[in-house]
Amino acid sequence: MTNRFADHTVLITGGAQGLGLAMVRRFATEGALVHVADVNPETANVLKDEIDGSVAHTPVAHVLDVTDGDAVTDWINAVGGGDVLVNNAGIIRDNRIENISTSDWEAVIGVNLTGAFNCIRAAMPHMKKRGHGRILSFSSMSWRGNFGQANYVAAKAGIVGLTRTVALEGARHGITANAIAPGLIKTPMLASMNGPAREKLIGKIPLRHPGEPEDIAAAICFLASPEARYITGVVLDVDGGIGIGSSIR
Repeated sequence: MTNRFADHTVLITGGAQGLGLAMVRRFATEGALVHVADVNPETANVLKDEIDGSVAHTPVAHVLDVTDGDAVTDWINAVGGGDVLVNNAGIIRDNRIENISTSDWEAVIGVNLTGAFNCIRAAMPHMKKRGHGRILSFSSMSWRGNFGQANYVAAKAGIVGLTRTVALEGARHGITANAIAPGLIKTPMLASMNGPAREKLIGKIPLRHPGEPEDIAAAICFLASPEARYITGVVLDVDGGIGIGSSIR
């Protein structure tokens, strides 16, 4: 590992498990001071257990609901805006569209899309003042459309549009904005699926295996790095090629 994020402050939402935790570990290993916001009150204990003392800066945990715009603004102001913002917090409430309740629609849009908007809105003034920033948000391979995920797809497609607009507004201020669209990754969510269904999905991946959380962390760190300074407004598929085809279902 290099030390390419030394003297950088990185803000990550939804960092207590899975992809978020892998990104926290990668950024911290590369020298960043990482602030982790998660609704899970055990986040601090998770980070203490999972991130060893070999990193230069111990990640700092914050309990935060990203749907609370005022709380998000207070958090980002308190930590100075950050050099890198990673909008990772997300939930799913899958169902056929006629069976999606209003509360499930609002919850998924609220966390996945409005949460990202709240963080970007609060971080942009700091990044503009500094003349530099990296904004990275999580879409999904499902953003193109997926059976039984109308709320999730709407949120993740919204992330794509939001990212492209932020890229345009931030460019003159030295701010880039990009999105990641993960495919099937080895997370607790994938592991919870029943065996035959999981194997059927994996069989549709051109590379024939699911990705690792570290694959996503590597992609995020690249887009946050100086090497990606001329990349903005893109959606990077990290999916083993499954996005080449149509709906996985």
